[in-house]
Amino acid sequence: MPRTATAQTPDRDALLEFLRARTRCVLVTRRASGAPQMSPVTYGVDDSGRLVISTYPSRAKATNLRRDPTAAVCALSDDWNGPYVQVDAQAEVLDLPEALDPLVDYYRSISGEHPDWEDYRAAMVRQGKCLLRLSITGWGPIATGGFPPGLGH
Repeated sequence: MPRTATAQTPDRDALLEFLRARTRCVLVTRRASGAPQMSPVTYGVDDSGRLVISTYPSRAKATNLRRDPTAAVCALSDDWNGPYVQVDAQAEVLDLPEALDPLVDYYRSISGEHPDWEDYRAAMVRQGKCLLRLSITGWGPIATGGFPPGLGH
């Protein structure tokens, strides 16, 4: 049976509830040329309502955000046809050692408690990780795909 598209703009609390229930998004940054660069990533939401993403300092997304902190994400549901939302943000890149405690918070926001935090911290240092922290500046509706409302199908 054909589905009708939906679009409802949430307030900030409802947006954060939606985002916390998901962990997958496409992150959009800008290349030096101004062209978009997209990365499928796993994200969490920290206690301050920022999106957090673990990556490596040399990855394009980190390089791009150091140059231009403007970012957008499309947060997706596990079900491809499930609801999604676009979020606009200003980003900061945290490097080690400053990133270490926020990387612990990142892990907790996605997976809960780690069986060995000392081992996790050592792995983050060994791997030279960094953390992208995106402060939300705007968002669109939580939407689902389908036929436009009112269109006969």
